[in-house]
Amino acid sequence: MGAKLGGGGGGKFDLGQNSDINVTPFVDVMLVLLIIFMVSIPAATVSIKLDLPPAIPPPPGAKVEEPTLINIQQGGKVFIGETPTSLGTLPADLSRILNKPEPTEERVYIRADRTVRYGDFMAVMNILQGNGFFQVALINEEL
Repeated sequence: MGAKLGGGGGGKFDLGQNSDINVTPFVDVMLVLLIIFMVSIPAATVSIKLDLPPAIPPPPGAKVEEPTLINIQQGGKVFIGETPTSLGTLPADLSRILNKPEPTEERVYIRADRTVRYGDFMAVMNILQGNGFFQVALINEEL
């Protein structure tokens, strides 16, 4: 508590009225908050180290291959690009469309409608992986 000690025309023991703000509790609270923030900030900035390759754009004039898209529509309809196919003939049709010596080594993109059932989507994924197509990427936006 603060008190005014200077004379002010009163009696010997009259301290007078003190209108100054006592900042000691304010400073105490601020120091406690400072310590809390100093302790909690390092815990909030924990990061995971990722070893990503550098992004190197292709040289100008390089031929960029169109990705192979598998589209799944509502009701379980499956298309490779614009060509309709079925779950039974999907691996053979995909190998024919890719037209590569090792078609299972190529990356395949899957895009599904919002209304496609999860089971239909997973059936396509299981058929692809069961036939050796392990490089499968999912698309959630337009290319």
